[in-house]
Amino acid sequence: MSENHDPIRLLAVRETPLSLDEVHAAVGDDAAGGTTLFVGTVRDHDGGKPVAALEYSAHPTAPRELRRIAEKVCADFPVRALAAVHRTGRLEIGDVAVIVAVSCPHRGEAFAASRRLIDDLKHEVPIWKHQVFADGEEEWVGAGSC
Repeated sequence: MSENHDPIRLLAVRETPLSLDEVHAAVGDDAAGGTTLFVGTVRDHDGGKPVAALEYSAHPTAPRELRRIAEKVCADFPVRALAAVHRTGRLEIGDVAVIVAVSCPHRGEAFAASRRLIDDLKHEVPIWKHQVFADGEEEWVGAGSC
């Protein structure tokens, strides 16, 4: 590893399906003893109500905000490698909506850094979820209310 090692390996907000293999490969690091991978999928219910459809949209600043929180996680933990990708557009039940992965020297650090990364992403990155329930009701959920 060079001294100019950038631990942020992959950040994206995209309309195309997300790849576990791509994210896992991005955080490979010989100095890491622990790697965590979190996958968020579209579930068939929310708040006790059946979900019929779901669509994510992102503000144009979302990639910049994603980078900001990734840099903060790297500053607060001994991150060797980090990746985070979030899907936009229409998703079906079971589709992958978000993947985050972090590699650190030890497993405890990797778990803590990964938890911070997904929590901050959900609370601070301007990505909104539009849910349509089976009964026809609709709901918008976004950064700050997830």
